[in-house]
Amino acid sequence: MLFGPGDEAFGSEGEQVDPDAVLWVRGVDYVTGWRDATQAAGELGDALTAAGVDVAGAKLQASTATDGSGVVRLELSSATAREVAKLARVAAAQWRKAG
Repeated sequence: MLFGPGDEAFGSEGEQVDPDAVLWVRGVDYVTGWRDATQAAGELGDALTAAGVDVAGAKLQASTATDGSGVVRLELSSATAREVAKLARVAAAQWRKAG
């Protein structure tokens, strides 16, 4: 699982990120959005682990949208995606019963 320094936003080993491939808007605070996304990615990774999801093949990537807001991209194997879907269905059923 990757998030923060060392994730694909920084380029992989030996690969340089092309700053011209990204649109930068003067006055937009991308750093704050990226920091927020990095924290959120960590929280999501921790929550998935606590729920018993095998996150060894998961990839969480923090980045920002064009407006500077944080964005977290989640990439899962098909098996892990099914596992997360099952957990979400179980949690939704429990919330409906509680409500």
